[in-house]
Amino acid sequence: MKDFDYSAPDNLQTATALLAEHGERARVLAGGTDIIVQLREGLKSADFVVDIKNIPELMALEFNPQDGLTLGGSTSCQHVYKHAELGTAYPALVDSTKIVGGWQIQTRASVGGNLCNASPAADTIPSLIVHQATCQIQGPAGPREVSVSDFCTGPGQNILQDGELLVSLKLPAPAANSSSAYERFIPRNEMDIAVAGAASWIQLDASGQTIEDARIALSAVAATPVIATEAAESLRGKPATAESFAEAGELAKNTASPISDMRGTTEYRVHLCSVLTQRTLARALARIQESNS
Repeated sequence: MKDFDYSAPDNLQTATALLAEHGERARVLAGGTDIIVQLREGLKSADFVVDIKNIPELMALEFNPQDGLTLGGSTSCQHVYKHAELGTAYPALVDSTKIVGGWQIQTRASVGGNLCNASPAADTIPSLIVHQATCQIQGPAGPREVSVSDFCTGPGQNILQDGELLVSLKLPAPAANSSSAYERFIPRNEMDIAVAGAASWIQLDASGQTIEDARIALSAVAATPVIATEAAESLRGKPATAESFAEAGELAKNTASPISDMRGTTEYRVHLCSVLTQRTLARALARIQESNS
């Protein structure tokens, strides 16, 4: 590994100033589970590393059923899935944080870091998308807000400019009669990268029989995580049945433009879009029914 300078500031102003000063030669260390490996293997280089885990705003986890969730950019996956209320409020997010690496990784890896790493196969990004998360960003020009759905621009690339830092993620309060789920397919039982992944969110009407709204997002089937808009729109006003979910699953295939690699072929990944969409829709429905029983 190439030598680099290191700083662990305890406030946002110092952190963004250091990042701006060192520009593209600076790297952020949130949990370190990605960047340390990338630096060691020569996949990325850095002259200066800024460790942001000492900054209070970046370690926040604040949830209120009326206001929603604020999740600091460095808050670990483990803190998310161990929170007593988030499994009901944002189940797809909890599903995905439970499978980011093994439990040792999850004590360090953060949802914000998983997003900033911008892997097309990232597990938490589709879940953030279906829960309509927004990014709170701080930089030399001041704060700005960007939807998670617009954050990734390519494999390993995002919209952050020199000196900018992802401070937190904000998720709106959970809607009544709604739920979500995330699933991925991997060749091994655990600790593998998704061949394909899907997150689904649905909201039912007061009768509990008809879908009022839906959102579906897919991973590992394009250069960035993608929203299956056509599939989600097909569900609105339809009965919450396996037949409706099957139709949506077939439409979700239209969103995919995957590559073939050692983990799966293009054709197989497209097929998985349908399978995983149907499974996550069914699981979200089951969770609504369970909470209402």
